[in-house]
Amino acid sequence: MRNCVDAKLNQRLFLRLACEPIKVALRLKTQTMSGQFEVMIERNFSSAHQLRGYQGKCENLHGHNYKIEIYARGRELNKIGLLVDFVELKEAADDLVTYLDHKNLNELEPFVSEQNPSAENVARFILERLARLLNDERVQIYKVRCFETPTSVATYQVD
Repeated sequence: MRNCVDAKLNQRLFLRLACEPIKVALRLKTQTMSGQFEVMIERNFSSAHQLRGYQGKCENLHGHNYKIEIYARGRELNKIGLLVDFVELKEAADDLVTYLDHKNLNELEPFVSEQNPSAENVARFILERLARLLNDERVQIYKVRCFETPTSVATYQVD
């Protein structure tokens, strides 16, 4: 019986000693790891456009039910543990969606003459407008994905 008890004590002691370096290594690794946080929201709108200079059916006026994904990133959370308030991000995005929704993009700035209203340029337009409103020392709007269809997407991303 004593040998069984000794064996169990030795086994527990061995496991505790064997696991201690792992626990210490995990604590050290956690303390030295740097990373960043990312949040994303989706928004939808419907718009018409035509691509100037394009040779094919997309040169004609046509429409899409767009889906956009808006990504923000940062290394630090605010004092209550948020990277960015989803409500604030959604409100800013909704203002842009209202500007674009059920409109002919070719009749809206900057697509009147400055830029073709391609999915690529729509993604850049949205990112640049939101970045002006929301970027600060902690938060960066860094990527927008613009889906013209479920299988056709353009992404604009800053470094």
